[in-house]
Amino acid sequence: MVEWKISSGLTDYQEAVDFMEARAEAIRAGDADECIWLVEHPPLYTAGTSAKVEDLTDPDRFTVYTSKRGGQYTYHGPGQRVIYVMLDVAKRGKDVRGFVEQLEKWVIATLDQFNVKGEIRCGRVGVWVERDDKPLTVTGQKAEDKIAAIGIRLRKWVSFHGISINVEPDLDHFTGIVPCGITEFGVTSLVDLGLPVTMDDLDVALRSTFEEMFQAG
Repeated sequence: MVEWKISSGLTDYQEAVDFMEARAEAIRAGDADECIWLVEHPPLYTAGTSAKVEDLTDPDRFTVYTSKRGGQYTYHGPGQRVIYVMLDVAKRGKDVRGFVEQLEKWVIATLDQFNVKGEIRCGRVGVWVERDDKPLTVTGQKAEDKIAAIGIRLRKWVSFHGISINVEPDLDHFTGIVPCGITEFGVTSLVDLGLPVTMDDLDVALRSTFEEMFQAG
């Protein structure tokens, strides 16, 4: 059984971390079901375990939290769906790389429900979309923007933290950091791509594609 939780309003970040840590321990002990928790946060930055101080370009803009998830700096805020993934990776093969690939495929399948082609890139964590409507980059590559970030932590083979997908956040809020340490490419959202997608629409798509990707034994 996987419990699905959807929180309305804005969820305090530290309260979310406290819940995840307790739930992950309960899952490991066999005292609770696995859990997918969908939230929105007030505007904030988080620093993952690989964060570089120089990538926090506006430290006074929002509260900055030190996070135990993998990755670098990221932004959370209204209009962004944060998906906290508390799953037993031990019973899913004890394959960390494979688990992250499953998360990526889940995001890509979800975006496909809205006819958005999400892609992964070697050396760049997260899910990206090509932008034919933008000029080529300074290196002559097709422009790409990040639409989803992934950063997880495992404790005794139970995952927590997870994924963020941009539905309609204020994209200017990303300018206070170098998102995931990448300067050449930008950030986008479903609404920025011209799609009138609501948070409820995304939640329905996430749940239907999850069942395809993660039916675990």
